[in-house]
Parts: sequence; C-alpha cells; structure tokens
Amino acid sequence: MTRGELRTSLALAGMFFMRMMGLFMVLPVLALYAEKLEGATPLLIGCALGIYGLTQASLQIPFGRWSDRVGRKPVITLGLAVFALGGLVAAASSHIAAVVLGRALQGAGAVSGASLALAADLVRPAQRTKSMAIIGMSIGAAFIVAFLVGPLLDAWFGLRGVFLGGAVLGLAALALLWAVVPTPGAVGVESPEPAHDGADRARELWHLQAGVFFLHMILAASFVSIPVVLSRDLGIASDRHFRIYLPVMLLSLALIMPLLRASREHMDRRLFAAAIACLGLGEFLLWAVPAQLYAVGAAMTLFFTGFNYLEALLPSWISRAAPNARKGSALGTYATGQFIGTFIGGLAGGALAGALGTRGVFAGAAALCVAWLAFSLRQTGLLATADASA
Repeated sequence: MTRGELRTSLALAGMFFMRMMGLFMVLPVLALYAEKLEGATPLLIGCALGIYGLTQASLQIPFGRWSDRVGRKPVITLGLAVFALGGLVAAASSHIAAVVLGRALQGAGAVSGASLALAADLVRPAQRTKSMAIIGMSIGAAFIVAFLVGPLLDAWFGLRGVFLGGAVLGLAALALLWAVVPTPGAVGVESPEPAHDGADRARELWHLQAGVFFLHMILAASFVSIPVVLSRDLGIASDRHFRIYLPVMLLSLALIMPLLRASREHMDRRLFAAAIACLGLGEFLLWAVPAQLYAVGAAMTLFFTGFNYLEALLPSWISRAAPNARKGSALGTYATGQFIGTFIGGLAGGALAGALGTRGVFAGAAALCVAWLAFSLRQTGLLATADASA
C-alpha cells in the first residue's frame, strides 16, 4: 500500500469513526430516559434506537447510485450535513418524537456505501482488502469509544449534549473529507478476477451479508436493556457506566487482537462460528446470571468479544468475496443489511422489554444467536467439513 493509499484509507476510516461514534454514543444512555422524555414508552425508545437503521437501509442504494452519477464527495458531503442536522433536531426538544425524528435524519445521511465506494476508487484492487480492514476496525473502535464518551457527555450535559456531540462529529468528518481525501479521477482498470466458482462466491456473500443483519439486530435489541441493568439492577449511575464499559472493551480487544491479525485476509469459518457462539453465550448469561457486578461484567465481555471480532472484519471479508465489477453493490448491500438489522432490533428489543421485562430481551437475543449459528453452519458446510476430517 502506497503512502497516498494509506493516508486515504486512514482519512476515510476517521470519517467512519466520527460518524459511527455519533450514532453509537446514544446507545448506552437513551434507554435511561424512558421515564424522562415526554411521551416515551419502551417501544418508542426502541424505535428511537433503531429508526436510523430504517432510513439508512432505505437510502444506501439510492445514495450509492447517485454517487456514481455526480461523484462520491458531493454525495458524501450532503449525507454528512444531513447527519449533523439530525443531531441538532434531536437536541432541540425533550419530546420522544423529536428524538425519533432526529435519529431518522441521522440515518438519512446514508453514505456508508458511497464512502466505501470512494475507498475502492482511490485504492488499487490489490490493496482494497487492507483498506476495508482499516475502515472496519475504525467502526469497531468507534463503538468502543462511543460507549465511554456517551455516558460522560450525558452526565455533563444530558441527552441534549450527546446529540450535539454527534452533530459536531458529523461536521468534523465533513472537514476531514475535503481537507485530506483526494477527489477520484477515472476509475482504473480492475485487476483480473481470481478463479472462483460463481455459486460458491454468491453463497459466501449471502452468508456474510446475512451475518451483518443478525449482528446489528442483536446489538440494537441488547441496548434497550443493558443500560437499564447497569443503572437499575446494579445501582451504577449513568456517569459511571464507563467504569464497566472500559475494562470490558479493553479485555475483549485483548482477546480478539491476535485473531484479527490472523483473520484479516481470509475468513476462518470456525472462528466465525465461535464468535457467534460467544455472542450468544454472553446474551444467555446476561439473562441468567444474578445482578452482580462481576457476573454481568463477564457476560458483557463475552458479548463484546464476539461482537467486536465480527464488526471489525465483516467489511473486509465482503470486499474480498465480491466480484470486482460488483464491489460497490456488495458493500451497499452490506450497509443496507446492517441498518435494517439495527431498525428491526431496536423495535424488537423495545417490544420484548415491554412484554417480558428488561431481562427478557437478552433471552430473545440469545435465541436469535442460536438461529444465526445454525444458519451459518448450514451455509458454510462446517459440520460436514468437521465430519469429513474426523
């Protein structure tokens, strides 16, 4: 990778980091406002958590196609401006309707696919997997930092401060886009396709893109309940939640860092299945263990170990599996599945919390992990491979 390609990849990763951090900062604090926001109910809190996924999913493909016609940077500029506007709208009122509208506008800046296509325009085909891995890891890092910064902003400035912080991050990403990222010229000739069976490639892409959907549905549902467990069951004030998230995140990163290096270029199907199982075990324990600090912390560590491994590497794997001529389409589908999962997960988590209570959400998420694991094993033929090698 040349210095220019590395600089471009890092700048785009920085843009993703700031934008996704602005979205994620709300997750650890919004559920705490179920009784403080006007008109709030568990279902509407879940809707506010996940609504940005619906608008993202609806607009990813149109924004991507528009970027093909008018250029990547103008479309990304508009998307980041709309994202910042959403933060301002959500901060302007204490009614749940304003929060839902603001989150919807944040999602309407649906430029993940266009941003990934910009990376593909500016980085040679042979180096794209590295570029996508850098971007994917920045999203995982945004998640980690957001869960530390979000509760602090909430403690200092309230929910309004969290949304204003997201707006500032959107504007900072916009400045980075025009100050550092070059404007692509004509797209170069693609490298020859490796010889892979078309049916195998399509099955692998379907498997990975479905995984993105499951992963973010589980995430959004879980964070209808995790902040409530920390505050209500463990008695930890919201401005102290970072004392749980920080060690949990650092430990999960320490556990997966060697695996990230080993898996960056090639998807290890057994590790993929193990990460899903780890995610599901964490959810099961969040449902089953007593409300004690170390038990909940251990369950959360398992959850984030599985989540961070998959979140960091899925974009790279999808980019590698997609045909050269369809990388933009494949990455747009990735982003669409990601945000549809977020929307459905937020609604499902809110509905489960209302029907079964806070802990019932974790039981539902654990069951979903079991279904995802069964689907993954069937798609990859992992059980058959294991039987044959036995």
